[in-house]
Amino acid sequence: MTHADDVTWMERAIALSRKCPPAEGAFSVGAIIVGADGQELAHGYSRETDAHVHAEESALAKLSMDDPRLAGATLYSTLEPCSERKSRPLTCTQLILRSPIRRVVIAWREPSLLVADCVGVETLRASGVEVAELPDLADRARSVNGHLMP
Repeated sequence: MTHADDVTWMERAIALSRKCPPAEGAFSVGAIIVGADGQELAHGYSRETDAHVHAEESALAKLSMDDPRLAGATLYSTLEPCSERKSRPLTCTQLILRSPIRRVVIAWREPSLLVADCVGVETLRASGVEVAELPDLADRARSVNGHLMP
């Protein structure tokens, strides 16, 4: 994927995040999984299927983890994948690491608003996952979360 492709897919993920029902104490996030061929494999957004589902979790749940397309896929998430979670046994970082996905692109890192020290990016990188950040789109991804941000 080129930088231009990454920007295009992240813009789509940001549009998805606008579908999230706003929730006190939860970020609105969009996620898209794109195959090596540039085709969307799945997408998800926060609270898409229930009050606690995260965007990455929702997108990953729509695919079988033995889908051969995942090995070359990129996961786009408007926010750093969570590394701490109260509502589910597995974090989004753990779910990604259990998948064959080896590339993740984010727009912004999770601030210490709800979790003191999110280490999703560091954990993914330490496990061999390439993580790219698109800071030029961070403000647009953050703006969807005006209900949380001071």
